Amino acid sequence: QVPLVESGGGLVQAGGSLRLSCVASGLPFSTYVMGWFRQAPGKGRELVAVISSGGVIRYYADSVKGRFAIFRDNAAKPVYLQMNSLKPDDTAVYYCAADQTVVNLRAGAAAYWGQGTQVTVSS
Repeated sequence: QVPLVESGGGLVQAGGSLRLSCVASGLPFSTYVMGWFRQAPGKGRELVAVISSGGVIRYYADSVKGRFAIFRDNAAKPVYLQMNSLKPDDTAVYYCAADQTVVNLRAGAAAYWGQGTQVTVSS
C-alpha cells in the first residue's frame, strides 16, 4: 500500500495557478514532517517546500519563494502545495514526501514518497 498519493497536477498557462494535494494513509500523519520535491526532465530532484509536523515552520526553495505555499490539515491528513504565478520552469513531476525528521527530508532521504503528479506550464 502506497502511503502517499498526490493529485492536482495538470496543464496550465504561465501565470496560472494549481493546487497539489497529498493524502497520507496508514501513517501517524501529525508526527511527520512533509515536503514537496520536483524533478524536471534531464534534471535532478529539487526540494521545493517543507512543512513541520505542527505546520508552524515552513521552508521554501528560493526559486518558488513568494509564489508557492505549503500547508497542511492534520485533522484530515492532506498536505497541500498552492502554486501561483506559475512559470514554464516550474514544469516537472512533483512528489510528496514524509519523514519524521527535517534533516532526512531536506536531504532527500525521506522514508515515504508518493508516485508523483505531472505539472506542465505552457508559455
